[in-house]
Amino acid sequence: MAALNYAKEYQANLEQAFPYVLNFGRLYQSPSNSRISFIGAKTIAVPTILTTGRTDANRDTIGQKKRNYDNDYTEFTLKNFRSWETLVHPRDIAETKGAAAIGNITQVYNEEQKFPEMDAYCVSKIFNDWTELSMTAKEVTLTTENVLTTFDSLMERMDNKRVPMNGRVLYVTPSVKTLLKNADKIQRTIDAGSANSALNRAVSRLDEVELVSVPEELMRTVYDFTVGWKVADDAKQIRMFLINPLAVITPMVYNFAQLDEPSAGTQGKYDYYEESYEDVFVLPLKKEAIQFVIDPAA
Repeated sequence: MAALNYAKEYQANLEQAFPYVLNFGRLYQSPSNSRISFIGAKTIAVPTILTTGRTDANRDTIGQKKRNYDNDYTEFTLKNFRSWETLVHPRDIAETKGAAAIGNITQVYNEEQKFPEMDAYCVSKIFNDWTELSMTAKEVTLTTENVLTTFDSLMERMDNKRVPMNGRVLYVTPSVKTLLKNADKIQRTIDAGSANSALNRAVSRLDEVELVSVPEELMRTVYDFTVGWKVADDAKQIRMFLINPLAVITPMVYNFAQLDEPSAGTQGKYDYYEESYEDVFVLPLKKEAIQFVIDPAA
């Protein structure tokens, strides 16, 4: 029987799931991804256009005409080449009444392994690309007294660098979200429409910036991706991560996802295998649209 190629259907399902199961799903759906052009199997080119500014007009003469823009391309090579495979014996499927079916196995693998790994890779790759562009994270111990002023300082820096307000996202650890709920001068409202008139302390936006809480282990600066993912020994804790998704590109190419039926070659077992190229890059001209706050060095 012919092997079943799941690549196209699998990719479509994953893209639909990203906004709901990835903490950094908004970054994996960055609007800047529409600018990507593949110039090879794993190399992309992102166009850049620069223009001059306006000058005084003259009603009486025609000035010297010339080209007042430059067009260039920045190339990025995807390096994050990952794969996963498993064998499934038909009797395992039958004896577990379908629980061990490949669809269930890949769902657990995606939710408990692949997606957290993608989150870990995303935040750490952005942090390291950003610091390599001579940017520096703010180091501060956040408290209820300084958490809002720290956020304000990040926003002020972006405002001064003309980063668009629309679309900004603030990723924080759960402890920082708790600080924001209890921060000095934070606004709280009573929901008069509720039956018990409970105090609504949910903080989901600050100054029209969407706030997303991310587990601490997925907000570190360095990870070990030898097998799956784990926090590296020298990793620093990220507490705040303010970004406009326009600042990054997140190319992804699923090259292969296939299930082979039991055969002599697989010794009577189903054989599932997938591999992909995927990566995350900071656009150098958009580096000011990213800001980090990390714990001070011990």
